[in-house]
Amino acid sequence: MKQFLLTPAAGKRLIAKAISARADIKSILTNGILVIIAGTTNGYVAEEILAMIGSGEKFSRSRFFRGINLPPGYGTTRQGQLVDSTHFPGDVIVKNGKWLVGKTLDDVVEDLKQGDIIIKGANALDVDKKHAAVLVAHPQGGTILASLRLVIGKRVRLIIPVGLEKRISGDLDNLAVRLNMPDVKGLRLLPVPGEVVTEIEAIEALTGARAEMFAAGGVCGAEGSVWLAVSGSEESEREAARLIQNVSNEPVFSM
Repeated sequence: MKQFLLTPAAGKRLIAKAISARADIKSILTNGILVIIAGTTNGYVAEEILAMIGSGEKFSRSRFFRGINLPPGYGTTRQGQLVDSTHFPGDVIVKNGKWLVGKTLDDVVEDLKQGDIIIKGANALDVDKKHAAVLVAHPQGGTILASLRLVIGKRVRLIIPVGLEKRISGDLDNLAVRLNMPDVKGLRLLPVPGEVVTEIEAIEALTGARAEMFAAGGVCGAEGSVWLAVSGSEESEREAARLIQNVSNEPVFSM
């Protein structure tokens, strides 16, 4: 068994590498539509996937979000959440291997069909149940409700990249019932059906080794970090060590 510390930024890069290496992603880049909905974790996913089709240099993660959580008092925030549409570049839509620059999910709603893929991040994670939930600020449900209409109505697939830093201890369904009551102010919470991909699934997919979280936290830039115990064959453990070393110096997110 080997032990590794992963910062949130390193975890995002690791998840992105795992998603971009998937056979179903490579297939959809050849024939179909892939929607990467704007978000900080998805920015890493977009970088990795766009690099695969030769468009990586044209993409920037700096404003690839609709709303992000920031410390109170950081710039212009609403309940600790920055909502900025000034320089929004759009989602990343790849259709038959071509990036449709500047387009959003709304632009391809009618074109998406069974088997196409939407990648959407999350804000809360039940690690044991592999269940995720999304914060909702928009009164019409935002991109997650638009996505779920396609997932349920057209059988579009939903992949949810989410870091272990977003783990919670309660039941997401029960929390959503309470947060979504009419007399509650603030953000809403929507648990979503989809394939969750954390650092744990990423390590297994890329190396064949098993990863378990056994501690968390840190300071001086390691806030939100997780300690992972990785076990498997000697070869898979060596590959995990090489992989994690490769992402370990990922810089923190900046706008």
